[in-house]
Amino acid sequence: MMTFNYIAAFFLIVLGFYTIVTKYNLIKTVIGLGIADYGVNLLIISIGYNGGTAPIFTEGEITAVSHFVDPIPQALTLTSIVIGACVTAMSLALVIKLEEQYGTIDTREIRRLRG
Repeated sequence: MMTFNYIAAFFLIVLGFYTIVTKYNLIKTVIGLGIADYGVNLLIISIGYNGGTAPIFTEGEITAVSHFVDPIPQALTLTSIVIGACVTAMSLALVIKLEEQYGTIDTREIRRLRG
């Protein structure tokens, strides 16, 4: 089951980078950036999972053979989600400003109109 997570994560990362590189529409480029971000988040969570349980316990529940999931990748992923949302919002704001300035969101046209 874990190999499916890794395959899905790498597929999302590759699909996101493919979209960023090949599409000329800025909205599609921002969507590709988000897809790659989701793939990285899935990869971090998959690496951090080692078959344990949630690290929530009381004093009497912990034993020498207790096996817990590492909470650090979960915290990094939560931070990454917040940063990804901010980057997406900023990117979309820039796309809006570019559309107001140049009248298009096609990168080929924006490069051509630069003068």
